[in-house]
Amino acid sequence: MLKAALALPSAALALSALPVRAEVLYPSLRLFIPANPGGGWDGLGRAIEHVVRRAGLVDTVQVENVGGAGGTVGLPRFLSQYRNRPEGLMVAGSVMVGASIANKSPVGVLDVTPIARLTEEVSVLVVPPDSPIKDIQGLLARLKENPGAVSVAGGSAGGTEHITLGLMLKAVGRSAREASYVAYSGGGPAQAAVLGGQVTAAISGISEFGEQVRAGRLRALATTGERRAGPDVPTLKEAGLDVAMPTWRGVFCAPSLSAPQKAALITLMERMRATPEWREVLAQRGLDDAWLPGEEFGRFLAREVTDTTTVLKEIGLA
Repeated sequence: MLKAALALPSAALALSALPVRAEVLYPSLRLFIPANPGGGWDGLGRAIEHVVRRAGLVDTVQVENVGGAGGTVGLPRFLSQYRNRPEGLMVAGSVMVGASIANKSPVGVLDVTPIARLTEEVSVLVVPPDSPIKDIQGLLARLKENPGAVSVAGGSAGGTEHITLGLMLKAVGRSAREASYVAYSGGGPAQAAVLGGQVTAAISGISEFGEQVRAGRLRALATTGERRAGPDVPTLKEAGLDVAMPTWRGVFCAPSLSAPQKAALITLMERMRATPEWREVLAQRGLDDAWLPGEEFGRFLAREVTDTTTVLKEIGLA
């Protein structure tokens, strides 16, 4: 529920301890996040860190952030430096799919091994509270009249937010190439841009913008899901646009790992997902459980790359 999700804290995670300590599966775990601190991938990585440690599944966790270009700066580094690390996981998501295609990156999500898709969330379109744009219809009218005059902040070029804006422009009879899209390294910088009045509007996940909307520092115009996530904010489909673009996130390992090593990482994620701490994280951040392990996740990714390539070509972003 959007109203509930927006009302929930997104900073510290108040996680309760299990009454009985679980079996330690890894003495140490390394989480590689190909994004700067403060965004959705980083938030998921920090949540994994908290939960596996609190649940007693892992003793120590090291986190490394390498941001840039929708994960395509960090991905080659992960492939080269984590090839022989059975305790290494990369946190990434749907943004990397589009960014890799749009940036013509030599590597993408199909070059790493999928361990598990973990979460899904809708994004939310926001404006500052003093913006003359009062609702989604007001934003659409401006986009239809003069897209270049409506700057919209979001994640990396070619990512989920960029595609969403491109589809919105196409739906109102304009070209995605006319978009005044301002790409940032994640939801944190995009939030700072819209709060500072540097852009007209912004798009990012509920978990990233929710606290500011709840506090009245941002106004939510619409969400990007198939159905309403709460009573107060409509979906783009309700606004008359056939556009739905939820964001998924998950974890990957190096392709060089053996089958038993990959299976062990899947087991770790399965055990984490079964804990009350993980359910609490999902509730606190307004995230949906989107569990797909191993090969199932791999088949999903293959379809996702094909579908995203088609969409990017259709709207002129690839």
